Amino acid sequence: MALIPGRPKFRKQQKGSMSGTSKGGQFVEFGDFGMQILDRGRITNQQIESCRVAITRYFSRKGKVWIRIFPDKPITKKPAETRMGKGKGGTDHWVAVARPGRILFEVANVSKDEAKKALLKAAAKLPYRTRFVERVERV
Repeated sequence: MALIPGRPKFRKQQKGSMSGTSKGGQFVEFGDFGMQILDRGRITNQQIESCRVAITRYFSRKGKVWIRIFPDKPITKKPAETRMGKGKGGTDHWVAVARPGRILFEVANVSKDEAKKALLKAAAKLPYRTRFVERVERV
């Protein structure tokens, strides 16, 4: 299951800015426990998929998993040993821009201990610092 946009409006994007904290998605909304990123960076679609596989394999057909980020930013790359100029390269891969405070994954219908272990396994697949968070009732 490849996480890539179906039909993007534009094939290429500029780099953009990763400064500041997350604009939304800072609270556990769907599940009971979540994994929150503490660093800023770009998470590739392969990294998201490997985290998902790690979580679902640990749960072995129990629990529910939500992926709260989607790789909608194309990263372009020119072929190796190509001279400068001749325009921007083609799309190489897709990333999700993650700012500090963003919830990456949420899980439910499992115990706190199981959720913590599963999300720790998923965090090992990412090159960023993360933390385990619980759902808090907001008024």
